[in-house]
Amino acid sequence: MTTQPPSLRIGHVHLKVADMERALGFWRDVIGLTVMQRMGTRAAFLSADGYHHHVGLNTWESLGGHAPPDDATGLYHVALLYPDRAALAVALRRLVGAGVALEGASDHGVSEALYLRDPDGNGVELYWDRPEAEWPRTAEGKLAMTTARLDLRALLAEAAPVSAT
Repeated sequence: MTTQPPSLRIGHVHLKVADMERALGFWRDVIGLTVMQRMGTRAAFLSADGYHHHVGLNTWESLGGHAPPDDATGLYHVALLYPDRAALAVALRRLVGAGVALEGASDHGVSEALYLRDPDGNGVELYWDRPEAEWPRTAEGKLAMTTARLDLRALLAEAAPVSAT
């Protein structure tokens, strides 16, 4: 059995999109990522914290294309990990303000997650992890993740008020 070093991390995801400006309208303007670099109208690289990119977008093979059918193989979703529940609440407020529909919202015991689609049909999960000491476990100490309904009103109530500037 081959194992990876414990320091291995997933660095970024690169998505094929049909319309660059529409994709940027979602990933930059709604999700709140920062454009680090653009390659004309065909590619853009976005970051959450100044890293060279967490999400790459391109139209190299997909300009004007269509989302794959639901029964096709491919990426199920890309997941963005928020530092805490309050940050996830702010993300939810941005989604609501932009009129983005959720496909689901779940409490998994270890995390709370929002599920949606970007304009190209790519699955997106926005979530935060509870501290590991709070994760549900069996009597034997094994992880016992669950899927329960997430109370969106309670989550929204945790969003810091929007300051008037």
